[in-house]
Amino acid sequence: MDIETRTLWVGGMSIDLVRKSIKNLHLAVYPPDGRVRVAAPWHVSEDAIRLAVATRIAWINRQRRNFKAQERQAERRYISGETHYFLGRGYRLHVTSGGASYRVRLAGANKLELAVPTDADRDAREQAVLRWHRRELRKRAETEAAKWATRLGIEPPVVGIKQMRTKWGTSNPSARRIWLNLELAQKPPRCIAYIVLHELIHFEHRKHGDDFVAKLDVFMPNWRAIRSELNRLPLASQPSREVRI
Repeated sequence: MDIETRTLWVGGMSIDLVRKSIKNLHLAVYPPDGRVRVAAPWHVSEDAIRLAVATRIAWINRQRRNFKAQERQAERRYISGETHYFLGRGYRLHVTSGGASYRVRLAGANKLELAVPTDADRDAREQAVLRWHRRELRKRAETEAAKWATRLGIEPPVVGIKQMRTKWGTSNPSARRIWLNLELAQKPPRCIAYIVLHELIHFEHRKHGDDFVAKLDVFMPNWRAIRSELNRLPLASQPSREVRI
């Protein structure tokens, strides 16, 4: 069997245990209610899994509190007057209809203009804004990736953008590719820079160990403050919190 899934109880806490062919044990806490999931290699015993979870109860509870405290954006209807975020700033949306195509652009210091065909419904308007977010985030992320790759002494990666429910970013060193969460388009540029650097360092250091942290400290000494800011900002969705053991 390639994958086995069942429930494990640790100190009265329900854990989703997934066994599969991986090298390390992964512990994750998922929004919005703090569901705990452990992915474990086949060779790790249940006692070892229970111990790994038990020693991180304080961390798990802290992530759950953070999820509850974090502000969430109201659901968007994509109509005039709403506030929409781009690169960490709020813009008042102004929608005009009647054209033959979709167009999104910033107008002045605080207005986001969305031009749509007359029959465009809510979902079509959302997709137009997300396409714009994707295009703008890719341009900024590719610039950041080229800058940090030069400083790290590596080849610039391929940058992919996609919607993610559980992470701000991920990397595939063998393919020389990083993926970024589309929602980063709404966050300040320094947050985008931090996630790009974070994923590039994973090309050399797969785990969040001392060597990984030391390199972040060298290239972005204030990364902890940026990470805290990113995790406090209003979210349309909340990435999970994970640790590899």
